[in-house]
Amino acid sequence: MSTGQALRVVATEAAIAELERLRAEHGPLELHLSGGCCDGSSPMCFPEGELLLGPSDFLLGEIGGCRFYVDAEQYERWNSPSFVLDVASGEGSGMSLEGMHDLHFVVKPPPDAVATGAARPA
Repeated sequence: MSTGQALRVVATEAAIAELERLRAEHGPLELHLSGGCCDGSSPMCFPEGELLLGPSDFLLGEIGGCRFYVDAEQYERWNSPSFVLDVASGEGSGMSLEGMHDLHFVVKPPPDAVATGAARPA
């Protein structure tokens, strides 16, 4: 896994590989995890600058050269967890770039959080 700032966000090799492929196709990228429900709780990948960030968006870290933002209120509600960014088969229902490759990004708790039963994203 590749570490991000303050070890709050890390990524699997598969997620890094997908980000590299998307960056080759679309240029600089950014990731955003909103405070919404359903797919609003899934990380979305956009060309850098395409998503207008608001005052409640918090820079969690950087993954594979891509800034990873999260809704600050949602992050606090989740008790400031760390995340593992991964990629799964099947297109998500959002507008995230990896969907065109029949993939979607997901966040998971780090392995140590699962072992200790620490708070994790829904």
